[in-house]
Amino acid sequence: MLLFLQGANYLVPTAISFVLIAVIAFAYHEFAHAIVADRLGDPTPRQHGRITLNPIPHLDRTGLIMLMIIGFGYAFTPINPRYFRGNPRTSHAIVSIAGPVMNLLIAFAMGLPVRLGLVSIQEPSQFLPSLYSFLAFGVYFNLLLFAFNMIPIPPLDGFTILLGILPPDLAYRLQGLYRYSQMIFLAVFFLLPVVGINIAFEIIGPVISFFFPLFLGPFAPLIL
Repeated sequence: MLLFLQGANYLVPTAISFVLIAVIAFAYHEFAHAIVADRLGDPTPRQHGRITLNPIPHLDRTGLIMLMIIGFGYAFTPINPRYFRGNPRTSHAIVSIAGPVMNLLIAFAMGLPVRLGLVSIQEPSQFLPSLYSFLAFGVYFNLLLFAFNMIPIPPLDGFTILLGILPPDLAYRLQGLYRYSQMIFLAVFFLLPVVGINIAFEIIGPVISFFFPLFLGPFAPLIL
């Protein structure tokens, strides 16, 4: 949360929006993974109580606390690809892409009232977000989560999606990178930016720049 509050003009309203939107974005990202895995024959999400619209079972307490403190968090859905019907790599890729697609759909849904002119641009009050600022932040955060998870490095969804579309021999060789997931993640998001190489920004920035005005309107501001 501290990262999102830096430079915010409305600290309390932005913090309220951040907490509520983060719960929605993370929970239904994981719900999408769970429901698609269930439809592909994996009983694991259902056994863990994940086939529910209740957001609470989909959240990880430690991951949510990390998100609130440092701006990086996580949640996960227990799955077992051995149960998937069809080609295991393809099915796993379908399950993986379901989460980011859900965030894209949430962003679209939250922007639609503004795009249709049902909600006008309005700044927050001192203590509460306006409906517009809440929806605009929801569009922004879900687009951020969509783009972030589509980056093709382990352990993000984008890497599993990549393995699902690559030729089998190449995919098999790259699977070994999973064992180095933590090191690769830290290098890409924390070490490389120190030396001026910000891969994440180069991917996430253009995605948000394209979709944000498309979903909210070309002149819709993000009010923080």
